[in-house]
Amino acid sequence: MTRAACAALLSHWRRHPGQCLTLILGLALATALWSGVQAINAEARASYDRAAAVLGQDQLDRLTREDGLPIPLAEYIALRRAGYLVSPVIEVELSDPGARLRLLGIDPLTTPPEAQAPALVGGEISFEAFVTTPGRLLVASETAARPLPPDLPPLVVTSGLAPGTALTDIATAARLSGRSDPSYLLVAPVQPSGLPPLAEATDLTLSTPQSGSDIGRLTDSFHLNLTAFGLLAFAVGLFIVHAAIGLAFEQRRTSFRTLRALGLPIRRLVTLLAVELTAFALIAGLIGIILGYIVAAALLPGVAGTLRGLYGAEISGQLAFRPVWAVTGMGIALIGTAAASVQALMRVARLPLLAPAQPRAWAMASGQAMRGQMMFAIGLFALAFLLGAFGTGLIAGFACLAALLVGAALALPSLLTALLRLATRFATTPFREWLLADTRQQLPGLSMALMALLLALAANIGVSTMVGSFRGTFTGWLDQRLASELYVTARTPSEAAAIRAALRPRTDAVLPIVSAPVTLAGQPAELYGIADHATYRDNWPLLAAAPDVWAQVAAGEAALINEQLSRRERLAIGDPVTLQPGWTLPIAGVYSDYGNPVGQAIIGLDLFTDRFPDVPQLRMAVRVPPDRVPAVVDALRAEFDLPAANLIDQEEIKRFSLRIFEQTFLVTGALNILTLGVASLALLASLLTLAGMRLPQLAPIWALGQTRAALARAELARTAILAFLTFALAIPVGLALAWVLLAVVNVEAFGWRLPMQMFPVDWLRLGLYALLAALLAAAWPAWRLANIAPSTLLKVFAHER
Repeated sequence: MTRAACAALLSHWRRHPGQCLTLILGLALATALWSGVQAINAEARASYDRAAAVLGQDQLDRLTREDGLPIPLAEYIALRRAGYLVSPVIEVELSDPGARLRLLGIDPLTTPPEAQAPALVGGEISFEAFVTTPGRLLVASETAARPLPPDLPPLVVTSGLAPGTALTDIATAARLSGRSDPSYLLVAPVQPSGLPPLAEATDLTLSTPQSGSDIGRLTDSFHLNLTAFGLLAFAVGLFIVHAAIGLAFEQRRTSFRTLRALGLPIRRLVTLLAVELTAFALIAGLIGIILGYIVAAALLPGVAGTLRGLYGAEISGQLAFRPVWAVTGMGIALIGTAAASVQALMRVARLPLLAPAQPRAWAMASGQAMRGQMMFAIGLFALAFLLGAFGTGLIAGFACLAALLVGAALALPSLLTALLRLATRFATTPFREWLLADTRQQLPGLSMALMALLLALAANIGVSTMVGSFRGTFTGWLDQRLASELYVTARTPSEAAAIRAALRPRTDAVLPIVSAPVTLAGQPAELYGIADHATYRDNWPLLAAAPDVWAQVAAGEAALINEQLSRRERLAIGDPVTLQPGWTLPIAGVYSDYGNPVGQAIIGLDLFTDRFPDVPQLRMAVRVPPDRVPAVVDALRAEFDLPAANLIDQEEIKRFSLRIFEQTFLVTGALNILTLGVASLALLASLLTLAGMRLPQLAPIWALGQTRAALARAELARTAILAFLTFALAIPVGLALAWVLLAVVNVEAFGWRLPMQMFPVDWLRLGLYALLAALLAAAWPAWRLANIAPSTLLKVFAHER
């Protein structure tokens, strides 16, 4: 009996290969989008781990100065002479237009084994070549293939290094960077006995390695956002699977009735159906993993550019196959299939023996489920409100998003039914009244596809509103922050003084830009000193400020902090902020600082110079009429032979910043497009499957005098009505999604909040796209109906239904 039942169940797929393809393709696409995102995240985290492992940063303690400045060489020598096993490291960034390289210089004679250059240990290069002029740079193959700053020593490609990082001898690093003092000292894990603790022997700060890389923790929010979009795309794909499974079960209800009547136990029938779906999940999961690899390989360069521009994080642009995301992809395919099929299997298990033979048995079961869905949706909306109003943390933000989207999807069938009932009151002809009633009748079969369309449209509206709000705010913020027309960087303090002297008679103002790394509220941060000038008073983007904010800052009596630090530590105007141990200032203002993932504070230039006399003032902002910028640039190049990278005009910085901005949202935009495409495929699959099942409803209308062409037009109109109503309901859902992204998720992930802006023209364009996609999905079923043979319609009246 079991073998015969298997043959009967599988025969359905042989008769309906298109439906089989829909099921496999839907699950494969859902798995592909999820697996692609996981592959990208896995590759990024592997790059972070490689970067953290360079020089044993994930194992060795290090000594640093409290103010973040380089350690005087004499202090290192004193520690070595006292017997402490420490090793100097110079860490600098070499940059050129279009090229950037993180340079690490080590002393191979004193470096602990955990931090030794792998090529030296493995004998890939000779020790003599490494330490003698011109030296060698050890780099990853990907680093060697990208544009690099000029005048570098010969490159040696080796494994185990992160992209964008070069390892060299400390003397070579000193020559390339122009400085001899080490950035920090590595501490060997085992020190000679009898020596006092390092903390007592020096004023330097001893830092212990933390689990996970700093950049990995910094980019966690980005990867969590990416995972959320991947999960949304997977959920939309599951609607295809749910619709295909439900409609396949509906078409096989007579087969279920016959098998039950022949004596097949209901438990065995459900088991066979579950095994059948598991086989589909394994096949589709394998296809999805392959497609996911292709998607990830296509998107990874964009993600790498985003992380490099937004966080300064270097990740590999080449994708490696990692079993962890492949296994996860297969697991999510099986779990997704189980989630998509549980409702259909429960209906099979609960329907009485003869109920499947009744034409409306499935629809009645769907109606009961619809009422239950609406009640559940109301509960989810309440949960979303509570999480948005009172929840804290990024997880609460994403839980709010999930409750909002799932609640909207579950409420959609009931809302569409109510709207169609309302529209029926305005129907002017019996045919239009039938069209609306028939549309309502078909909602159970189309509900999953329409839910997928709703989620795709809402996500598109929400993300585009967030990006548009960010773009508008960011552009205005750049105009405020980059008020100076020219930015100049000198190479030495003496050159900086000469440049300032040369610029004063030619320009309106020369404003030093000076900063030092500090620790604010236990986190790495930046402290800037600014001059007392109208450029800052008139343009600096303050979100909150004391009445005499600039006078207090200029007098050295108060500090400004950025929004990230203010929100993270819940600091407000008047609260004290500790800039260094024993040095605290009240907060006089909070300013927006978009794109900066770390805390920042600003004090007056005179106070900064008193506190950090060793920090050279090499950078300066120059106020000059825009039409005179080229002449000033030419004069500086001629007089001081400054490279192009040291003379940057305002427009160039804005173009670079906006390019980073657009790159940041490139991946989410691509996932949005893919999600909308998957939703359109779900609608097409549902319409194709329903086309054959609806003949018993259409044949009587045809027999009453309506032409096949009129019925085909009615099918297109029905699809257009449902698409329009779904789009109308997606607008408030999308706006709520945008609010949560801007006011909750964005604040928790990045530390700043953006004002929400509306873009109705974009909504109209998206609505037209949705309508076009729906009509294209309905075109094939409508064409088949318009060209169906009259004999096929006549056969309906002789059928048992």
